[in-house]
Amino acid sequence: MIATTLTGLFGLLHPIVLAPMGGVSGGRLAAAVSNAGALGLVGGGYGDAAWLRKELSRVKDETDRPWGVGLITWSIQPGVLDLALGYRPDAFMLSFGDPRPHAPAIKAAGCKLICQVQDVDQALAAGEAGADLIVAEGTEAGGHGGTRATLALVPAVVDAAGAVPVIAAGGIGDGRGLAAALMLGACGVLIGTRFYASHEALGHEKAKQRMVAAGGGETVRSGVFDIVRGHAWPPGYLGRALRNRFFERWDGREDDLARSLDVERPAFQAATREGDFETSMVWAGEVVDLIKSVESAADLVTAISAGAELQLQRVGALLR
Repeated sequence: MIATTLTGLFGLLHPIVLAPMGGVSGGRLAAAVSNAGALGLVGGGYGDAAWLRKELSRVKDETDRPWGVGLITWSIQPGVLDLALGYRPDAFMLSFGDPRPHAPAIKAAGCKLICQVQDVDQALAAGEAGADLIVAEGTEAGGHGGTRATLALVPAVVDAAGAVPVIAAGGIGDGRGLAAALMLGACGVLIGTRFYASHEALGHEKAKQRMVAAGGGETVRSGVFDIVRGHAWPPGYLGRALRNRFFERWDGREDDLARSLDVERPAFQAATREGDFETSMVWAGEVVDLIKSVESAADLVTAISAGAELQLQRVGALLR
């Protein structure tokens, strides 16, 4: 068993955290990850209250181990934070925005505050906010992120964070990635894409199969999917998804897309409902190279942790 600051912080068996992927990391997946001895986080995304009530109720019903919830910081609306805190999560993760306005309420509720950052300055702000755990997210990650690569970002954030523990995210999907993160000074990992391709994850089966078939070179960072959905992300954040025909049509023509929303948005929404992923997006990171099948979340937690133990033993054997 790998024992780190992360496992001690939450009483985990494995130093693994489920990324709170909006619309994907529902209560069933979060509970499955927590029941396997890692930390499951429900992905509250933009803060849909009805969705949160359903999924937070489910995770409460299906696990008695530590679990948490995550929200996109810049989109938090009045009442949503209190709604989520009312379910008494053990951890609350804030991503993509200044955590300081929301940190006091989270800390007062007895939650551990997790802040995801994409650069060193954000890590310093997270420390000022009282973060109990910082996630250093590299640009290889699926979904939204910054521009710094995981390999260089993680040790830089570890150095800047001081006494605040750091976990790594972005391009991690097996035991080798977990072991590498530990070597960089992190105390664990946050994993999204690999758990998206799990039985318990919300999302269309066609999306999961596209990840199984894809390679990391087929992912792209773009803002076109945010434009068509009407999500005004702050500057500096693009989303990594699998390349498709919609992207090919509108990449570099974002202004034209914005002028065509009366036609394009209804077509995009219909494609999402129908599982047409040549139009709708599949958020996915470069780690799709390592995804060969859709598996259970518990099996993934076990395999990733065991794989990391094996890698660490191999590294230890190199010492003379």
